[in-house]
Amino acid sequence: MNFELSEEQQLLADSVRRFLDNAYDFESRKRIVASAEGWSPQAWAQLAELGVLGLPISADYGGFGASASDLTSVMEAFGAALIVEPYLSTVGLSARVIELAGSDAQKQALLPKVADGSLKLAAAYTERGSRYDLADVTTSAKRSGAGWTIDGEKVSVMHAPIADKLLVSARTSGARTDAKGVSLFLVDAKAAGVRMKSYRTQDSVRAADVSFSGVQVGADALLGAEGAGLAALEAGVDFATALMCSEAVGAMKFACDTTLEYLKTRKQFGVAIGSFQALQHRMVDMCVSTEQARSISYLACARVDQASDAAERRRVVSAAAVKVCEAARHVGQEAIQLHGGMGLTIELKVAHTFKRLTMISQLFGDVDHHLARFEAAA
Repeated sequence: MNFELSEEQQLLADSVRRFLDNAYDFESRKRIVASAEGWSPQAWAQLAELGVLGLPISADYGGFGASASDLTSVMEAFGAALIVEPYLSTVGLSARVIELAGSDAQKQALLPKVADGSLKLAAAYTERGSRYDLADVTTSAKRSGAGWTIDGEKVSVMHAPIADKLLVSARTSGARTDAKGVSLFLVDAKAAGVRMKSYRTQDSVRAADVSFSGVQVGADALLGAEGAGLAALEAGVDFATALMCSEAVGAMKFACDTTLEYLKTRKQFGVAIGSFQALQHRMVDMCVSTEQARSISYLACARVDQASDAAERRRVVSAAAVKVCEAARHVGQEAIQLHGGMGLTIELKVAHTFKRLTMISQLFGDVDHHLARFEAAA
């Protein structure tokens, strides 16, 4: 497998890194996180101007038709900068599901707005006790005249307070965990009957528990065929998981770089602590874990781009998630320990990186979930 970036991929990565270095340094990020909005509309507009928001969207709908493999360097840059904008929720997951399941009219109406930055999306599919099972859905959607009435609750909906529309999974038929009977709907985030309990996660991302009480939506809110939304949702989550793995690699690379710099400058007994062989070994192990995570992330991105077999896609993505989650834990913890007590202070970016890596390890499934999924798909 060729791990070298093409000229176009390298130019894109360089452009994104320059923007983040200039407009999204650590001090800027702290101001963004502390703001009432919890994200930066200015940064979002600049990402749209760079074309980053439209990268994976088909050229037929205002995008560039880029693959997940094309996005690896962008996601690594996002991971190193610890961006809190709703890129993964909007572009990596929700827009992907719309492109897979939506009608041409829905795609024409929605995806160009995602690409130009005027539409932000959040995927509301997790429920209490579902434990990452996308088919475990109790939120209901019942026919009401020409449209639908949605009732239920979703929890830990990332970027919901920022979103203009919510991509909601709801059961239109079948029992609680049946694969058939899950439908997908697009719901206005400010629609009557939608209530949010907003909060900030440990890694400073805005999220919410969202309840739906008699929410009325039109017939055009249904994405794809009634009761057949699970396959598109799974494919979208796998695409987002592959991108998340690349984001984690970027965060781990930063953790390695800043830890190495600390070992070179921090002195004890009159010498830099990086001269101690035991710490050198631990530093090398961190770098090895990061490179292993990068390799399997590239494989996951290649599979979500190419695999026509859903079982093969699930197997490879879950394998990547397991290795990346394990590497994230190892690298994050070692970075904190090698910084000593300084590593836990909020003044250092490495502490925030550790929090982000910890949250990434839970975002689309923990190690136990992906091990079981890998076994089932084997």
